[in-house]
Amino acid sequence: MTPFSTQGRGQAVKSAARSAQNETLTAAGRAGFVARGVVYVLIGALALRVALGSGGESADRQGALAQVAEQPFGRVMLWALVVGFASMALWRGTRAVLTRGPQRKAGSRVLDGGRAVFYAFVCWTTAVYAAGGGQGSSGNEQSRDGTASALKLSYGQVLVGAAGCLLIGIGGVLAVRAALRRFLKQLDTATTMSRRTKQVVTALGVAGGVARGVVFAAAGIFILAAAVRFDPAEAKGVDATLRSFTQTPAGPWLLFAVAIGLILFGVFSFASARWRRL
Repeated sequence: MTPFSTQGRGQAVKSAARSAQNETLTAAGRAGFVARGVVYVLIGALALRVALGSGGESADRQGALAQVAEQPFGRVMLWALVVGFASMALWRGTRAVLTRGPQRKAGSRVLDGGRAVFYAFVCWTTAVYAAGGGQGSSGNEQSRDGTASALKLSYGQVLVGAAGCLLIGIGGVLAVRAALRRFLKQLDTATTMSRRTKQVVTALGVAGGVARGVVFAAAGIFILAAAVRFDPAEAKGVDATLRSFTQTPAGPWLLFAVAIGLILFGVFSFASARWRRL
């Protein structure tokens, strides 16, 4: 066997390994987007029931998990969500560490790293719930308790205020990017989408992304208020944030619109699982 044939075989093995790795990470990313879509659709549906005056369940991730658990084979579905969130964490983490290219700037890597940590946390809490750990404290209580602990730290008021401003900024960026249709750059719209499908997916991404950004920004405003007033009771989780929309001049109609938007974002997540470039 010549050195050239040995070298060629080695390159073929490496190429096959890279291809298998890419396929695995692609599958992980798609599973993660499906899991995200399920949770957003359920949160939106719960918020919609609140807007219509018929919902007593918590309109947040814990409420969504409770809805899943009540379905036939609910425990199996919960563990499927655990796998999906773990897959999303793996995909985001790999993008942050291993993916190379001129577009992979430091800021993009930091964002992907932060998202990987977030989805790892979501995966863990979902696994605890699926294993029978129960709901524990609600998202609203967790937000208040976390804010109270942070305010007790040195410069805690500054830290909480900075966290609120950061969340407001994230919400604003999410809403603006959605309104500008930046997400289309991440989708394979040229080769696999029909014109009609692209129009539908674009509408889902715009409406859903703006609604998602509004919720993030509103939660940030409450955290900022908690810092300014030095009162952890001002901080709100997703459920209380959504319910606060009914106290605006628009009344339940604002929550109704946001709830529909969250459902649409969930559907957009399913579309991302199908058409996003991974």
